[in-house]
Amino acid sequence: MDDVKMEIINLNLYYGNHHALKAVTMNIRAGAVTALIGPSGCGKSTFLKTLNRMNDLTQGVKITGQVRLEGEEIYAPGVDVTLLRKRVGMVFQQPNPFPMSIYDNIAYGPRVHGEKRRARLDEIVESSLRRAAIWDETRNRLKKSALGLSGGQQQRLCIARALAVKPEVLLMDEPTSALDPVSTLRIEELLLQLKKSYTIVIVTHNMQQAVRVSDDTAFFLAGEVVEWGVTGRLFSGPRDRRTRDYITGRYG
Repeated sequence: MDDVKMEIINLNLYYGNHHALKAVTMNIRAGAVTALIGPSGCGKSTFLKTLNRMNDLTQGVKITGQVRLEGEEIYAPGVDVTLLRKRVGMVFQQPNPFPMSIYDNIAYGPRVHGEKRRARLDEIVESSLRRAAIWDETRNRLKKSALGLSGGQQQRLCIARALAVKPEVLLMDEPTSALDPVSTLRIEELLLQLKKSYTIVIVTHNMQQAVRVSDDTAFFLAGEVVEWGVTGRLFSGPRDRRTRDYITGRYG
């Protein structure tokens, strides 16, 4: 459980002249859920996107420092970013199914990575939907448009789509913020199942959610990690006054 999956060492990120992430250093444990908390605009989502180089897609971004996945520097020259994003998948705040069938949404990634065998794609689609706890709701409508699903179902579909390419790490940017309480509970229950097989990093505005689902928590403020560690310890005995002020609702 204490195996480190990702190491972040002195990570800095600039949008032009804006210093958005400042000397971030922390570890992400394998087989654990790590929650990123902090007020809006503090760098949580920006940090999350550095873990699979999604910030490469933004103009004017400069990054220094290191991000290591199982000891390998992901920003090193020659890194295959497509392969990196296969290993480190992403689920966004708003469910974003492709405008195609439920089946084709899940089969999309494996096809991109070269899987053409129908029988194998059938297996991947079923196992991914099962892992995302949405197989029973979709098994009889695989050929129907994914856009016909409810918001909560669409988000579980997007999780299934991410799982279909067999990632090692799953990044989730506020995956329940657009969902109702019942759908939120389904996703939280799903996270507790998925961490048996994946390393998960989740950005959340909901501190109760961080307590419920995460093993470790990092508190971000103005682009810095103020404090990070085991969730129970961080919430019950924060070492930094700013962490204490935030989790007791004094600001944020």
